[in-house]
Amino acid sequence: MTQDTWVRTFCLFTFAFCLMLESQQALAFKITEPAEGAKLTPGTTVTARVDLGKDSGIVQVRYYWYGEQDDTLVEQEDATAMGSIVAPVALIGLSSHNPPFGGPLLVPKTGIGPMRLLAVAEISRGRLGTRSVFDEILVQVEPTAALTAIDFETDKPLQLGRAGQSSAFGHVDSMGKIFELPVVGEFADGVTRRISSPASGTSYKSSNDKVIKVLKNSLLQIVGNGKTVLTVTNRGKQASLDVAVTVNDEPNEPPVADAGSNQTVKAGLKVKLSGLKSRDAEGEALYYAWSQVRGSKIALLDVDNAEASFLAPTVSEKRTYRFKLRVTDKKGADSVPAYVDVTVEP
Repeated sequence: MTQDTWVRTFCLFTFAFCLMLESQQALAFKITEPAEGAKLTPGTTVTARVDLGKDSGIVQVRYYWYGEQDDTLVEQEDATAMGSIVAPVALIGLSSHNPPFGGPLLVPKTGIGPMRLLAVAEISRGRLGTRSVFDEILVQVEPTAALTAIDFETDKPLQLGRAGQSSAFGHVDSMGKIFELPVVGEFADGVTRRISSPASGTSYKSSNDKVIKVLKNSLLQIVGNGKTVLTVTNRGKQASLDVAVTVNDEPNEPPVADAGSNQTVKAGLKVKLSGLKSRDAEGEALYYAWSQVRGSKIALLDVDNAEASFLAPTVSEKRTYRFKLRVTDKKGADSVPAYVDVTVEP
């Protein structure tokens, strides 16, 4: 074999190999722009672009923004979804758009920290109606404007344990209750942004850990009666909130949520989520609350039972759905959230 022949053969082999890789990468519907992990500025416009992969018959693509840890996802307009729309459609991409099924996409003005962009493609199946496929990416949204002040969207001072005061799951404030403090930041661009999450740069400190204890992920827990000062710090700014706790001082250990092991299943199968290993130190009965926090919205059944279930949707490529479980005992003490991932394969 001459050198020229060898070079031509090598080039043809390389070209064929690249084509093979391209075809493998284009098997499934995928967001290609913005890129995973991109750093974006709130209020700016970026280009949304998708690769349709092998999915044919796509009619439109809907784009949604929501926070990384949002509990309730948006509803899709097909038979596999239920619930209310909690995030507006940011963009509806059609085949006539440039780029096709994409276009100008506004980054939410109030965005800060990790945010997910969910793209849901509606596929026509003729007389069989439609089905949907999705892809989602995680990006980092960072304001260029300076933080000028921190405030609390709650009573000041905060009184926990007042008679008749309700909390999550319908219980009054009690020993062991876990809650999130609603914190907002006022920025120099005139926009108020929610900064409760540590991912937005916020840290918490309690002056009396025997009254309110700071847990991971910005969660706070009532551990005793008395007074404390909660101090929030973000971007060099601080704010403090006086808190008084007066609850039933009967000892009560919070329950522990167990959402089970991660699963990998085939599309079309019934999937069961089990919280049966959740436990309470005092052996009391538990209240369960399941929610979906990742993936295209699905119909999750029996969300207030120990075992929830759903029908694994049709997917073009492996997709991961994440679910959160919180349990509460009869005295109103909550667990730290537990998470489980379900990967659905074609």
